[in-house]
Amino acid sequence: MTVTSASSSPSAPGLVAVTGSTGAVGGRVARTLAAAGVPLRLVVRDAARAPRLEGAEPEVVVASYGDHAASVEALRGVDVLFMVSAAEAPDRRAQHLDFVDAAAEAGVRHVVYTSFQGAAPDSVFTLARDHWATEQRLAESGMATTILRDSFYLDVLPEFAGEDGVLRGPAGEGRVAAVARADVADVASVVMQRPDEHAGARYELTGSEALTLSEVAARLGVVLGRPITYHPETLDEAYESRQRWQPEPWQADAWVSTYTSIASGEVSAVTTAVRDLTGHAPLTIETLFGRG
Repeated sequence: MTVTSASSSPSAPGLVAVTGSTGAVGGRVARTLAAAGVPLRLVVRDAARAPRLEGAEPEVVVASYGDHAASVEALRGVDVLFMVSAAEAPDRRAQHLDFVDAAAEAGVRHVVYTSFQGAAPDSVFTLARDHWATEQRLAESGMATTILRDSFYLDVLPEFAGEDGVLRGPAGEGRVAAVARADVADVASVVMQRPDEHAGARYELTGSEALTLSEVAARLGVVLGRPITYHPETLDEAYESRQRWQPEPWQADAWVSTYTSIASGEVSAVTTAVRDLTGHAPLTIETLFGRG
């Protein structure tokens, strides 16, 4: 766990805005905060898809990342904002920076942002560079911030395998400390109920172990009850094998650099942040997929 400065005067939040509430992380955060009686505003792209929360009727407002005017209006009166990173897109960095600017313009006091493990301007994983740029804009915004630097999601590891059960990529024998979405959401919920205790903090959120993709494949195969294997590719093979989906260059780079980032070691560090902040151990492949 990496922590910078922290406030000495913790307090409960006022109005909390949650983005991404139709997804796994934002949805779990919204449900947890609603159950705790935290006043909520859900910022969504489609009001019809806003979740129904038991015991609460949060305010629902419509705004999309990149729509500056709508974002400012949606965030007026908000004390603490949970900013889930936008869907992968060629202009995601611009969307993020605009939304940070909108939050500052609207008077948001504190932003909790889902970033990426080890985000840096020269990260091997290309999309992590966008997260770093977003962190920098937040640091310059004048708002208090808490950064949740998630590793790759444990939940999506089965999706790495093709229809033939083979997980292909240039990861070599590198290791990944993947973290479950539920654990990220639980950390965010803790932070957002006492935000001042975490102002200025940066948490690297990982699972409890770092695994090679050979180990991931073997354990997924047992849990899911079907053969899964790992086939290491060269860089050229990785780009070639993904051409059947005809990705744009930025998307191909993102896909391939998922594996090269594992090979580089930049997602191998294991932290205790999930346990420290939530009081429970991180989920594993076995506990997440129901065999542990």
